[in-house]
Amino acid sequence: MSALMRFGLLLTTLTLLPGAAFAAPRAAETAAGAPLNTFIVERARVARETAFDGTLEAIDQSTVAAQTNGRVIEVLYDVGDHVEKGAIIMRLTGNEQRARTVAAEAALAEVRTRLAEVQLNHGRIKEVYDKKLIAKADYDKAAADLSAARARVDAAQAALDQAREDLGYTVVRAPYPGIVVARLVQIGETVTPGKPLMTGVSLERLRALVDIPQQHVGPLRKHRKARIVLPDGRSLPAESIRFPPAADPQTHTFRVRVDLPAGDYGAFPGMLVKVAFVSGEEPQLLIPTSALLRRGELTGAYVVDGQGRIALRYLRVGTPTAEHRVPVLAGLDAGERIAADPIAAAIASKQASRAEEAE
Repeated sequence: MSALMRFGLLLTTLTLLPGAAFAAPRAAETAAGAPLNTFIVERARVARETAFDGTLEAIDQSTVAAQTNGRVIEVLYDVGDHVEKGAIIMRLTGNEQRARTVAAEAALAEVRTRLAEVQLNHGRIKEVYDKKLIAKADYDKAAADLSAARARVDAAQAALDQAREDLGYTVVRAPYPGIVVARLVQIGETVTPGKPLMTGVSLERLRALVDIPQQHVGPLRKHRKARIVLPDGRSLPAESIRFPPAADPQTHTFRVRVDLPAGDYGAFPGMLVKVAFVSGEEPQLLIPTSALLRRGELTGAYVVDGQGRIALRYLRVGTPTAEHRVPVLAGLDAGERIAADPIAAAIASKQASRAEEAE
């Protein structure tokens, strides 16, 4: 009997998880009595993925422009500042707009007074006309005066609404929450409608731009499923995928837009990401990422043989899946048993080595 078996690595019976790529853990015991969980590696049909490099960009990115004449008197945000939706980012002088608003209010009051007078006159003429005491032409003129007075009120109200809207344009607000990336005017500058004022982006809605060669686009367009692997290793399912109707005639690639789920992931426009597209299905050996041991550029796992001996074996692995499993491309066969916890397995292996040396 080996020293490791004397330490009590007594493996119990495994139960295969339905649809899983490895069996349920079974317990063994180290010399300290702590359980050492292991898995039997099984093949499973999983989605075959083809990964491409992508570049993040903001979906909401725009430049706010002036909508009225004025001079910049206050700039409340600068490059790098976070702005909430509806926050005031800039103020312009509004003397001319306020004057037009006051004039429009006075004009509206005047035509309303005139309308009241015309309505009274129309009412009196109608009473006389109903008694057949005046000609129909006189009544028609009174009715026309009433219609004209009402039209003048509507026109004055529209002019007041426009004046108030122009006055509101002297206060520039953020159309959505985001970060300022460029300030295009300085305090004291005179602006006219259409003059760019400030550029901002929202980090809550990002998408990846991926250039896919024409020979790969067919299967990807068929499945329309992908995930985005961020620089920190996190994986996000694609919210939506948009394929262009035609390839670029120069590069013969399709620029595909892959939207990330809304949220803040610590990612920024311009960052490089991996986008893994589903291109089919294939049998693969999958093991949990927690069972991997990484030493610099090398990746491995602890394999437990039929006699209970533990050995570190280096593996060649693929891109981790969204379920925190990694495909094993080389170094491991189906039916072999690996330790679920590489640290506990390393301790047990050292303890076994010391016990053998002590003999």
